[in-house]
Amino acid sequence: MEYEYTLKYQLNEHEDTDSLLERLAEAGCDDAVVGLGQPGRLALAFIREASSAKEAIESALDDVRKAVPRARLVEATPDLVGLTDVAEIVGVSRQNMRKLMLAHRHSFPAPVHEGSASLWHLADILDWLQIRGNYSIGQDKLDLARVAMTVNVASAYERVFGGSYNVLH
Repeated sequence: MEYEYTLKYQLNEHEDTDSLLERLAEAGCDDAVVGLGQPGRLALAFIREASSAKEAIESALDDVRKAVPRARLVEATPDLVGLTDVAEIVGVSRQNMRKLMLAHRHSFPAPVHEGSASLWHLADILDWLQIRGNYSIGQDKLDLARVAMTVNVASAYERVFGGSYNVLH
């Protein structure tokens, strides 16, 4: 199965672009579109063939670690989303998602950040939609969102408490 996701990193030091691209390709990241637009950042948009979402993301994390061992993972996507993002993924209007959220305010997943732009874990909303049974959510999409969320939570734990908390291994 093919999985599409993005891994975003902060680079520790100025990297020579040509050298970085070469190391990424040699490490197995030749199935990713590399973005270096923002100074000190690296984004890799993968389309990776794997038997599971976990295997797809885990292998990419390992490949990037080989090529750029001092880079710090900022985010794995798809995970943190707004209602507009969810609507696009599910194939409904933003207004429809907002109506669902308001009509089911006691059962709709709580955002992880609430404000003028609220954010949710995509996996939480997809799980909720799947339980409701009104939407066709592909298992591969749900698995990918769950793995991305797990990676982001583990990465945040490592940043706060130090050490390693790799829930994928």
